[in-house]
Amino acid sequence: MSALSIPPERPGRAPEPELAALRQQMGQGVAAGMFATQVPADETPLAGHRTLRFSPEGKPRGYLLQLHGGGFRIGRPEFEGPLMERLSQRCQIATAIPQYRLAPDAPFPAGLNDALGALRALAEEAGDLPLLVGGDSAGGGLAASLGVLSQAGLAPRIDGLILLSPWLDLTVSAPSYAANAATDEMFSKDAAAAAAELYLQGFDPTHPLASPLLAELASYPPALISVGNGEVLRDDSYRFHEKLKALGTPVELSAIDGMPHVAVVLGPDRIGAAETFEAVAAFVDIIVGG
Repeated sequence: MSALSIPPERPGRAPEPELAALRQQMGQGVAAGMFATQVPADETPLAGHRTLRFSPEGKPRGYLLQLHGGGFRIGRPEFEGPLMERLSQRCQIATAIPQYRLAPDAPFPAGLNDALGALRALAEEAGDLPLLVGGDSAGGGLAASLGVLSQAGLAPRIDGLILLSPWLDLTVSAPSYAANAATDEMFSKDAAAAAAELYLQGFDPTHPLASPLLAELASYPPALISVGNGEVLRDDSYRFHEKLKALGTPVELSAIDGMPHVAVVLGPDRIGAAETFEAVAAFVDIIVGG
């Protein structure tokens, strides 16, 4: 495998007023109770970043680092809270959701560096217990990139990856962008192209840590990939699944007709959310030895 390294960080730029307003609206929504959990999260920093944590009753069987979505430019740990609270109790694991830096204020690889720092810190806490990494959409892309770093010996051991509607190819060139344009209400080729520009700001989209689908892989952690068949990111999931299968990596693809983008994060009543949660829980049980 060719040498791999994280590129140097670069200065970013201020967000446009529309993006700044959207972030503010999201913060107000969270403050008003959106994505509220039954029990408030424990807010304890991880590698210097604000992090929400959920712990099971009793000793955890493993740890999960969860990376939120939002196209690298929006998103908050609270978005993952209800899912992580349920998963923590169902699988008896400790979960941590860090806030990584967002673009365009902090372009690639700032968010990846934050995710890596969180992974290293959580690995110290986990010790010999199993350690998983998960993420949805852009967060799924970051999680997959941590897998690339781990296989190269540049990140701690990862025992399993949970990729929910992951964005794995920032070239925004997959046929499913056109094929599923009418069935994906949350994401589109235009939105992906705009988000990629904010994140990359002129950097090569084919870099293996920006687009882990394009990485040269020699080994990889076991993975569960979940996607709706009507998503514009469908091809990213299918192609990555085939790539991991060809390596001989234990990998499962859960593809559900009619399921919207990141359904299991949005709520248990969304189409495909219940099936996805059970698939994730079963995968976690396998990894932690349940």
